[in-house]
Amino acid sequence: MDQFKAMQIFQAVADCKSFTQAAERLDLPKPSVTNAVQAIEQQLGVRLLQRTTRKVSLTVEGAQYLERCTALLNDLDNLNGLFAGDGRLLSGTVRIDLPERLAHLYVIPALPAFCQRHPHLQLRLGSTDRYVDLVGEGIDCAVRGGTLRDSTLVARRVAAMEQINVAAPAYLARHGRPQTLDDLRHHTAVNFFSSQSGRDLDWEYVDADGVARTLPMRSQVSVSGTDAYLACCLAGLGLIQMPRQSLAPLLASGELEEVLPQWRPAPLPLNIVYAHNRHLSPRVRVVVDWLASVLEQQNVSE
Repeated sequence: MDQFKAMQIFQAVADCKSFTQAAERLDLPKPSVTNAVQAIEQQLGVRLLQRTTRKVSLTVEGAQYLERCTALLNDLDNLNGLFAGDGRLLSGTVRIDLPERLAHLYVIPALPAFCQRHPHLQLRLGSTDRYVDLVGEGIDCAVRGGTLRDSTLVARRVAAMEQINVAAPAYLARHGRPQTLDDLRHHTAVNFFSSQSGRDLDWEYVDADGVARTLPMRSQVSVSGTDAYLACCLAGLGLIQMPRQSLAPLLASGELEEVLPQWRPAPLPLNIVYAHNRHLSPRVRVVVDWLASVLEQQNVSE
């Protein structure tokens, strides 16, 4: 096995903290992954990884080797991309993670044109609303809404999505239309729970002074995905808050109605995030630029 391939395998093991997960990511037999790492350690004469029955961790020497290994692999990737011209010859796999509804409404419909322009690129598209560990799960870039709390990621701000409060006519017929924040005490929301903490997220609104505030709401149903969130609202299970753009057809048809327009939540920041800025490879860069253009073209910005 050539040295660069072995370095790629070591990098995957270090990222995944697992020989098994690295083998699955690279579509290689686990013995091949183990042998590649052992070969590097024998060549260098040092142990790069500490192995236990539960996890794999870097030694001091392993951390130093990973830093230089990552820089060399990214330099090689950049070198190979120098002659891609307009990008038509870019090749390899780019792993993307997107919020569920954003993927369905904006990104997937734009994919045919992108794939035609870059026929040698392979996209692995994750479409969920859970928080993903970009490094640990081998994700090259992701689109995230809301305030970013992970300071290790590089973020490219692409939009601020206007959000509104909505309900189904059937819900309003049963429970009435809230007119004030105080009315919400007598209403039910469909709650959205965090995939990280498991906690229901509070109702959001901007007060008269322009300050973003939150309010806990009664709920019989909590969900963790935007499609389920919207479906519950359409079924009359409660009030929800979502970006206006994604609800436009349902508002136009009367399947949903806006409520409390004077107490809307703050616009939802939308960012494209990735783990490494200095060594962003050409193929990932072209995907990041494309995602940004898709969101801007769809008038997602407020």
